[in-house]
Amino acid sequence: MSSSGSLSSSSSSAPSSHATLVSALRAAGCVFAEDEAELILATARTPEEAASMVDRRAAGLPLEHVLGWAEFHGVRVTVEPGVFVPRRRTEFLVDQALAQAPRAGVVVDLCCGSGALGAALAAALDGAEVHAADIDPAAVRCASHNLAAFDGRAHQGDLYDALPAALRGRVGILTANVPYVPTAELPLLPAEARDHEPRVTLDGGADGLDVLRRVAAGAPEWLAPGGCLLTETSERQAPAAVRIFTDAGLTARLAVSEELSAHVVIGVLP
Repeated sequence: MSSSGSLSSSSSSAPSSHATLVSALRAAGCVFAEDEAELILATARTPEEAASMVDRRAAGLPLEHVLGWAEFHGVRVTVEPGVFVPRRRTEFLVDQALAQAPRAGVVVDLCCGSGALGAALAAALDGAEVHAADIDPAAVRCASHNLAAFDGRAHQGDLYDALPAALRGRVGILTANVPYVPTAELPLLPAEARDHEPRVTLDGGADGLDVLRRVAAGAPEWLAPGGCLLTETSERQAPAAVRIFTDAGLTARLAVSEELSAHVVIGVLP
């Protein structure tokens, strides 16, 4: 997006009417300008803050970073600058997890980012023990905040290395929204993701499946009998992702939501 619709927040009479914000956002290339203007007005505490938020959005920041939050599966999660923004299509993964293990007592969210998956599952599973892990300190801080209301914990480290050893063999739901963009395709991503989200949250290696292979290989050691691992992938990668799960000893299947363009691989430990 260009910043041609930028509003100056330095003026004491910063414009903040809905129509003015819509006009500025539309000029900046925002497709959903009216909806975004409503969210900004609902979040901003002053007209000056609203104008500043529009300026940042017009400069290309993801809306969730501008607002400081995202709505995900009925839960409002804090999203700090530099942290991966939860996608609406990933709500399908939460639905699949709850359908597969509706009474899971232990939940682990690997590559957790903001902790949106863990928070959504904690909200739906009354009393579940929830842990999240990420290699990025900023993500862990954000996830810690979002899981606090559910007595969940976030840990920093590389995949399973971050988790308490006492979780081995106890996990009922293991989610891993791993990076799955092939390295060569990173320049093709929308600027919002390419410029404002950490590369480590996007780059899945040569074929986009490097991190997924590591997650699947380690899953049987951490899952409880009948426990499930769920991950999101692209339509093109889905057959290979299913094979990776099967090779790791999991009973694997693919769930698809045409409406959300979501492809979720589900692996169950026999």
